[in-house]
Amino acid sequence: MFVGFGTVTNVATVVAGSGLGLLIGHRLSPRVRTTVTAALGLVTLLIAAQAAVAVSDADLTRAVGDSAPTLIVLGSLVLGGIIGAALRLEDRIESLGGWLQARLSRGTGQDEARDRFVEGFVISSLVFCVGPLTILGSINEGLGNGADQLLLKSTLDGFAALAFAASFGIGVMASALSVGLIQGSLTLLGALLGSFLPDAHLAALTATGGLILIGVAMRLLDLKTVAVADLLPALVIAPILCQIVVATR
Repeated sequence: MFVGFGTVTNVATVVAGSGLGLLIGHRLSPRVRTTVTAALGLVTLLIAAQAAVAVSDADLTRAVGDSAPTLIVLGSLVLGGIIGAALRLEDRIESLGGWLQARLSRGTGQDEARDRFVEGFVISSLVFCVGPLTILGSINEGLGNGADQLLLKSTLDGFAALAFAASFGIGVMASALSVGLIQGSLTLLGALLGSFLPDAHLAALTATGGLILIGVAMRLLDLKTVAVADLLPALVIAPILCQIVVATR
């Protein structure tokens, strides 16, 4: 596989899912959709656990000591959560989606088909591109940690595209362009980070991202609604705390 494989796969599943949605409509029963979502939640837990074990990475332990890695991840999540909650990131992302939908779906003199296309494009683009898994998965692939998280997201988006296309039509398929542009840019950002961040700092970032991903799994499994977006600043704080510990040793 190559860097960007996850995004290419995601684009393909959105196109395929929306195509199926246009063909078969609402034939999937609620029970099937619930079971599939639960299965994806369990797989998300597995991927999150694989990422979280980076807290015991040898490079990180050598750089900061045996006990510091857990404290770095804890401090990153606490400080990141405080910052994210203060900035109300979760609420702002939801508000942004509502605002864009209202803005772009509105207009006088537009026929019903165009309104439906725009609404399908906007709603699906927001669902597929505005979320923690988009950021975590794309950056992690760019860092060289593999495309597992984006492949999981691709499966989720494929089923979502099927349902959206059944309701909103071909505009959902056009959102594949948004997925390619946004995730491709984030993957490039991850590649740039990986070129100058030491291995210990990358391990701290990966472990922190794995715990954030557990929050996504909890939402998929309907166990608890975690404001995952509020925790995203922890991804920036983890390498900073790691550097502080390294500098003070």
